[in-house]
Amino acid sequence: MTDAQAAIDGTIADEKAIDPVCGMSVTLGKEKPSLTYKGTDYHFCNPKCHDRFDADPYFYVSGNSRRKKEEDAQKPQAGAQFTCPMDPEVIQDGPGTCPICGMALEPMGGLSDEPNHELIDFTKRLWVSCLAAVPLLILTMGPMIGLPIRSWIGEGTAILIEAVLATPVVLWAALPFFQRGWTSLKTRHFNMWTLIMIGVGAAYLYSMVATFLPGVFPNSFKMAGGHMPVYFEAAVVIVALVFVGQVLELRAREQTGDAIRALMDLAPKTARRVTPDGDEYDAPLENIMSGDVVRVRPGEAVPVDGIMTEGGSSIDESLVTGEPLPVQKTAGDHVTGATLNKSGTFLMRAEKVGADTMLAKIIDMVSAAQRSRAPIQGLADRVAGYFVPAVLAVAVLAFAVWWLVGPSPSFVHAIVAAVSVLIIACPCALGLATPMSIMTATGRGARAGVLVKDAESLERLASVDTIVVDKTGTLTEGRPVVTDVVPAGEPSGDRILSVAASLEKGSEHPLAEAILRAAEERNLQVASAGDFAAVTGKGVRAIVEGHDFALGNATFAEDLGADLTAARDRAEELAELGKTVMFLVKAQPGSADLLGLVAVADPIKPNARAAIDGLHAEGVAIIMATGDAERTAQAVANALGIDDVKAGVLPEGKQHLIETLKAAGRKVGMAGDGINDAPALVAADVGLAMGTGADVAVESAGLTLLKGDLEGILRARRLARATVGNIKQNLFFAFLYNSAGVPIAAGVLYPVFGLMLSPMLAAAAMSLSSVSVISNALRLRNVKL
Repeated sequence: MTDAQAAIDGTIADEKAIDPVCGMSVTLGKEKPSLTYKGTDYHFCNPKCHDRFDADPYFYVSGNSRRKKEEDAQKPQAGAQFTCPMDPEVIQDGPGTCPICGMALEPMGGLSDEPNHELIDFTKRLWVSCLAAVPLLILTMGPMIGLPIRSWIGEGTAILIEAVLATPVVLWAALPFFQRGWTSLKTRHFNMWTLIMIGVGAAYLYSMVATFLPGVFPNSFKMAGGHMPVYFEAAVVIVALVFVGQVLELRAREQTGDAIRALMDLAPKTARRVTPDGDEYDAPLENIMSGDVVRVRPGEAVPVDGIMTEGGSSIDESLVTGEPLPVQKTAGDHVTGATLNKSGTFLMRAEKVGADTMLAKIIDMVSAAQRSRAPIQGLADRVAGYFVPAVLAVAVLAFAVWWLVGPSPSFVHAIVAAVSVLIIACPCALGLATPMSIMTATGRGARAGVLVKDAESLERLASVDTIVVDKTGTLTEGRPVVTDVVPAGEPSGDRILSVAASLEKGSEHPLAEAILRAAEERNLQVASAGDFAAVTGKGVRAIVEGHDFALGNATFAEDLGADLTAARDRAEELAELGKTVMFLVKAQPGSADLLGLVAVADPIKPNARAAIDGLHAEGVAIIMATGDAERTAQAVANALGIDDVKAGVLPEGKQHLIETLKAAGRKVGMAGDGINDAPALVAADVGLAMGTGADVAVESAGLTLLKGDLEGILRARRLARATVGNIKQNLFFAFLYNSAGVPIAAGVLYPVFGLMLSPMLAAAAMSLSSVSVISNALRLRNVKL
């Protein structure tokens, strides 16, 4: 007997037992926790194992816990992966710092069970910086507002106090800034930390030398009393202000995970397990395995993806489809995890659990999109790469000019100008411009049923001028329905439909399903059919209630001897509307009597016309590419105002159409939901998969529309345009700020207005620019789609 088998039975020997949860050996009689289940005593090594078993005994007794461990062992166990928000190509297991820019890495899943250690750490360092900055400001600014504190304690003592207050801030609180700045120098990836390190370091080192080695400076540089001017307060206040910006940024980045948290909160924490013995209890959701049976009661969320096996209910599937109206489900129907059971109780068999559920895949897509970078970010990165060396050159030039031709004390003015240039030019706003917009936009899109796989697709969609759409499932419902029943004589419409349903009862054709569904909706009797025969390409024939009936196309009816002259005009009218017309005839020896017509069509989605009008208003041309016949396709196109129709197109034909349009200079988007659409989705500039379609289509597309209709395309395009516009606004703010700020910090206003920017004001302005970019990006959370 194995230990695992013994765990189920309870004991190994008289003195020991196996903990069924963790598998450890438990010595009996040691006051260890125990529990009786189904007449068997189970013993546990600690209360935690006891509680886990008590919450879901069947999970452990049935062996499902072992099966789950085996399945988990076969999956890649890379651990929680982290990436850099500024350099997403950096990925590693576990937290750490980016080897390129030195920033703390963030969880790739968008959320982590652990607290944000960087936010906690930076908040502590912010408090230390502020506690030092306040007395430093009092010491330095007091005399300017009539508080002669320096004269009370003496200039020399005041400078020493400044040095004491500034040292822990620069050497401890600002340590992350220096580490990141040093990393940027080593890797030659110059960024905001390069400038902060040099600016703060220059101000502090100069002040320390001026405090303890004043003799190295010429007497002309010294103030009255023989003391050198120092800028400890500038270094400290700069660090404090940078921490303010960083803490605000970290909190804002946490807000971008609200969409993921909201999605995760949709899943219940427990599921009502129904064991083979008929027992029911609430088990932890993570213990539910594929094949388990669970009960879902009214008002509860469906725990996992699966098949309804007993009962029925109306399900709110707005998470998946965006439709507010509940969908009626019965045994055999698929139900999706996190959708809401509105009424009725039902049993379901779990099929997809954990990371395989649709909700988990949605969360993964949102997280991946938030980490992705738009191509426009490459421009910002290239500019930043040249910008930092240029700023260093400007700082050196400003120092030299002020030292050589500036007013007395020229060296002090030179230091102030150089440090101000370095601080105000920190390109943190530039680095935040694109990632913040992308992260916020993907969260907003998820709430609107638009899942963005990568930022590049979102940016490309904004410039799309042509969208190629499939007909079935995109423009139409994808499920044929009976639209017209036209009697040709005495039989009523219900009688015609009843006979037609009896004939089609043995057929698996989609049109047969439509006829049977229509008969069921009208509560018509469907009789059994004998001698059933399906004639390929023509129709079906069978004996119903003792009579020989046939249902099929015009050729089939005429072959049986029916005269269709009286019904031909009506049939032609229906066909012009894109409907499939079938003729019901009663066969006689050598002839047949026409009883009536049954017309079936794939109905156009109710909101398709409004969505197309909206896309036209935004300058987007719509081309329909479908495998259907020309007449059917043209009827749909006429009803919707579609610009061009390509009928009878095979999958490779759709791909060729996309490539032809691109060769003509069009920016092409492709919307589809079937496996046959996958090649075209990949070939297009951006693929838009209807979430109601095949998995391969979803995987091939850059965006997935959960609602699966053209309104989703319109929402996605509006989101894309709003996002690209927001990014451009952010980049404009960042470039304008730096373009104007650097010359002012260098002192160009001094000769005219006598104004010189303090390093403290430069730091405040730098932080303000980052906050403005973050605030502008967060506006996307409320953009109307």
